[in-house]
Amino acid sequence: MDARRALRIAGMRLRALNGRAKLAGLRWLHPGLQVDESAAPGFGVARISLTPDAKLRIGANAATEYRPGLLSLVVYDGAEIEIAPNAWLRTEAAPVTLVAFEGARIVVGPEVMLNGCSVSARREVVFERRATIGPGSRIYDFTHDLDAERPGFAAPVAVGECTWVASDVTVLPGVTIGAHCVIGARSVVTRDVPPHTLAFGAPAAPRGPIGDRSRAR
Repeated sequence: MDARRALRIAGMRLRALNGRAKLAGLRWLHPGLQVDESAAPGFGVARISLTPDAKLRIGANAATEYRPGLLSLVVYDGAEIEIAPNAWLRTEAAPVTLVAFEGARIVVGPEVMLNGCSVSARREVVFERRATIGPGSRIYDFTHDLDAERPGFAAPVAVGECTWVASDVTVLPGVTIGAHCVIGARSVVTRDVPPHTLAFGAPAAPRGPIGDRSRAR
């Protein structure tokens, strides 16, 4: 083993130790934080903000890069974020931000990849198994007030199993995107998308069928 490779390996091991130590400290400070021992040490350098009555669960083999501050997990009172086993919160292309406001719930299902995207919930946002969300995409389950006569509202959002939401897509409140769908880049999804559908545009509209994406990524 040459000296440069040995230094790289030593540095990786040191970062892993530092990340796990920080996670251990956070768990000691906050009983609502549960992190499986096999989760990536990169979670230890994420921006994690939990109020006293918040819950954050990070499952087995959940992954994120060791990039300080590029992953933000913000959970308010009565809210929870669940990151299931083998999920990947990928920060190489852009930061990943998850915010669960009071009483809300965000579920990142098994093998889901959130790649440089932003998710905010006042009710519930659920990503089913192997869903993929591309860089720059934004998923919101609420709107702000337009004026005194037209108040904002919140409604759950769901992204189905094996569905790919491409880059710079906006998904609005109350939308359910079915399983095995593809949502084209820069789309604005304002209404439900049936399973096995290619949809794109602003607003997004069905454009054709999509087959089985069980092995696609």
